[in-house]
Amino acid sequence: MHSNLIDHDSYLVSSYIEGNEKSLEKLINKYRAKIFNFIQSKILNRDISEDIFQETFIKVIKTLKRGLYNEQGKFLSWVMRIAHNLIVDHFRKSSRIKFYKSKDDFDVFKLISDDIPNIENTIINEQVNVDLNKMILELPIDQREIIQMRLFKEMSFKEIAELTNVSINTALGRMRYAIINLRKLVDENQIILSA
Repeated sequence: MHSNLIDHDSYLVSSYIEGNEKSLEKLINKYRAKIFNFIQSKILNRDISEDIFQETFIKVIKTLKRGLYNEQGKFLSWVMRIAHNLIVDHFRKSSRIKFYKSKDDFDVFKLISDDIPNIENTIINEQVNVDLNKMILELPIDQREIIQMRLFKEMSFKEIAELTNVSINTALGRMRYAIINLRKLVDENQIILSA
């Protein structure tokens, strides 16, 4: 049954690309609640959530019309990634998301954490992990080391300073530059990197 749903989505996408506007309407209606609830769970503002929902489907339409959609059978997870990216853009523009805080509480995953795990969120989280790891590898070695120690080994800045034989201020500075560089890479790659 699951593969029939995927095949049905692929059929509707192909039908829309061939000019049948009703096919996209069916896809939107099919996933409207799931996508809107995902957006609203992050934004917590109905008007802004509706704007992001509309913007998500404007991007979907533009991508399909340009013939750039190539994720056969993964329509919902593709749309959820677009919505996720627009949510991140919203927080970045409104400066509500802080990529660096001085109180040892940096957590890039707070934005995407969800109380109800489901397959779409799992796929999105895995993709973000893959993308984040790719971007971390592009950092200079001293910045890469500090990100890995801080995020993946959960070391304090004091522990990092002692292990790398630098002052706490130097460790904090490297973290700050690493975050600045990661933000640039996120912007350049629009978060989604080719997997």
